[in-house]
Amino acid sequence: MLASPLVMNHNVGRCRWAATAVVIMLLAATVPYGARAEAPANGTAALVPISVPADAGVPAAAPPPAIPETEIQARLRPSGLAIAGEHLHMALLRRFYAAHNNEPVWNTRQAQSSALLQAVLRAGEHGLDPDLFHAAALKDPALPPIDRDLLLSDAFLGYADALARGAVPVELRMDDEDLKPEPIDVAMALDSVIASPDPAAAIEALAPNTPEYQALRRALQYYQSPAAAAPQAAPAPRGVPGQRQAARAAAAPSAAINQTRARQVAINLERLRWLPHSMPADRVWVNTASAQLVLYRANKPAFTTRVVVGETDKQTPEVQATISSVLFNPPWNVPRSIAAKEIYPKLNQDPDYLAKHHMIVRHNGLIQQLPGEKSALGQIKFEMPNRFDVYLHDTPLKNLFSSDSRRRSHGCVRVQNPRELGALLLQRPIETINQRIGLGHTNSLPLPEAVPVFFVYHTAFVDQNGALEFRPDVYQRDEAIWQHMRRMPQAPVAQRDVAGQRRS
Repeated sequence: MLASPLVMNHNVGRCRWAATAVVIMLLAATVPYGARAEAPANGTAALVPISVPADAGVPAAAPPPAIPETEIQARLRPSGLAIAGEHLHMALLRRFYAAHNNEPVWNTRQAQSSALLQAVLRAGEHGLDPDLFHAAALKDPALPPIDRDLLLSDAFLGYADALARGAVPVELRMDDEDLKPEPIDVAMALDSVIASPDPAAAIEALAPNTPEYQALRRALQYYQSPAAAAPQAAPAPRGVPGQRQAARAAAAPSAAINQTRARQVAINLERLRWLPHSMPADRVWVNTASAQLVLYRANKPAFTTRVVVGETDKQTPEVQATISSVLFNPPWNVPRSIAAKEIYPKLNQDPDYLAKHHMIVRHNGLIQQLPGEKSALGQIKFEMPNRFDVYLHDTPLKNLFSSDSRRRSHGCVRVQNPRELGALLLQRPIETINQRIGLGHTNSLPLPEAVPVFFVYHTAFVDQNGALEFRPDVYQRDEAIWQHMRRMPQAPVAQRDVAGQRRS
């Protein structure tokens, strides 16, 4: 059956409209977001001409090929690396080689490499074992070039780090060995050493240059010398600190004494590397090993007094703090540990114990001893905030200062002559100190300028007269340090010291 002309015309019109719509849709698909059609005056819609990008429809360019990984980069990618049985400092090596495009460093720097290797072989002059820095392994001529490059870099980085911050890593020290030198970027420091006209001198300059450090180095050289080990050794040469004591030690029939002294000096060289290399000219110095305090002004001793330090099971920490003010007639807030272990057991036996000792219980349960002559803190406390809550203070137990063994405190440091020290720190006459105490109530005065204070534990040291002194290791801290300063077989993990635990 044929369709009528009307139906046919209608269908043709519909097809034309559909075709037109398809064309419009296809064109619209090429119009970017934000383009619009404009209507001319006659009302007929017209498309706005647009420009088509020249690269439309062209596939994106392929990314450039990845730079191939160097052999050194590949060797340093794992978390651990050992060469010839020597474990390496991965983090330091990655930083160092990243600055050198992860390419070998020493094959084009033979002169610098030789000079630095000779410096490492002289590490014993600082009390350090050269084998800590791969000295024995580097003597192997059969090492592959890349292995030698990595081992040399690790040796120089490790030696620089030991001189600048100490051979015992901070994370392996005891929690109360809390002394640290200024921060240093060792990888960047080694680059400066390489660029120096004298690399050996430049790496040696990373060690402390204080008079104390240089004096201990001279003493170490003497005790390590063949002359000191001889049965009839001559007196120590002029200029070596403590020559009388050195001569007496050298004249002893057994050379073991000199070995012991050399080891003690080496350990305390390490302790000096834990301190700021630029010591403040004005400072309070407390050596708990000798139980003595020295106030330095312009790097010269201005005042010395005896102190009482922590017992062997309540050791005074090694810490740096700042004295900011002096507190007169201080109350003593008894630490909860002391209250639990010492006061409450006595209170159970004697209900009047608190009253007899001028103590009260505060609303928070804290026991406080009221100010007064009988207070455990005496009449003066030197405020020096620190995380151990230890400080310098007076004491009513003056008889303790007459003893050579002055380890009787819970960790704080009791001062024999606190009024004199307070007057010097406050830069005021001692009458001012007496007047402040005479007020009877708690009061304080700020220091004109805060003064740094160092609590150290040095069993070998140079005194104010330039004499070398030794003290027994009553806190038993030396051995653990010595173990880190020599190349020794690794102990099983279960037998190693755990950082943060204090030996007693």
